[in-house]
Amino acid sequence: DVTVSFVEPRNERALQDLLHEPGVLAAEPFRAVPVIFKNGQYRRRESIIGLAQGSELSRVVDTHYQPVVIPAEGIVLSDKLAELLHVDVGDLLSVEVAEGRRPVLDVPVVAVVKTYMGTSAYMNLVSLSRLLKEEVAISGGYLLVDGDQTEALYRALKNTPIVAGVGLQESAQQAFNDTLQESLGTFVFFNTLFAGLITVGVVYNSARISLSERGRELASLRVLGLTRGEVSYILLGELALLTLLALPLGAVLGYGLAWLMVASFDTELFRIPLVINTATYGYAALVVVLAAIVSGLLVRRRIDHLDLVAVLKTRE
Repeated sequence: DVTVSFVEPRNERALQDLLHEPGVLAAEPFRAVPVIFKNGQYRRRESIIGLAQGSELSRVVDTHYQPVVIPAEGIVLSDKLAELLHVDVGDLLSVEVAEGRRPVLDVPVVAVVKTYMGTSAYMNLVSLSRLLKEEVAISGGYLLVDGDQTEALYRALKNTPIVAGVGLQESAQQAFNDTLQESLGTFVFFNTLFAGLITVGVVYNSARISLSERGRELASLRVLGLTRGEVSYILLGELALLTLLALPLGAVLGYGLAWLMVASFDTELFRIPLVINTATYGYAALVVVLAAIVSGLLVRRRIDHLDLVAVLKTRE
């Protein structure tokens, strides 16, 4: 529920102090160590997050929401960070610590985890302290809090000198959702609206053009004895066939466009997975079919009012 960051690394006893704050039900430590990762010509300034063995309040999870166990030795990298550093599981990664005695360490990469936000690196808290040749120290703690006392806890922590920052998980989540809704939600709404209007326009214009090109021939068929329904079937049947053939092709092209958009969002800050539900194809096909039906009905009215007299007056 709450993340507390200290001004500087503290002894593990600081976690016990957090447990005595109002409303705190459980607490787990973490250590954040600023480092510079090096692999040949590739360099990245990041932080290693040290987590306690068996952490429950803040876990590393994969894309299937399954927890990833942080091994006792080695480092776990996000897939984006591993890509930027050009390393893989089993490689040795040079780590230059950017605080304290600033040691340079060679740490094996034991796992690469696919994540969608940030470029993170994780280690076992005890293993990290051992590499730094220091006693176990913590940079803060993750807290499970009684919801009725969140405000009281927040006020108490803000008045604590050693506390550098307090992050409320619920507030951060709400802010993220609001930002996503304002930006991506608006973008999707207008794209969908314009796509629907374009669909209606394209289908209707195609029907009108076909009618303009074949109006005289269709009127001639009426003069020769074909009924309105038979003449309509000739024109609208062809449009229906073309529409049905276009649906699978449009789905393939739409998937390719979605893939290109997702690739453009592949940044260090966040990544968006390509997930297209079956219902999405259904909605898109339904819009096209409805547009074709409405356009067909409008064109059918014009077919019913073809000028047969003008055709009879034609010399040919």
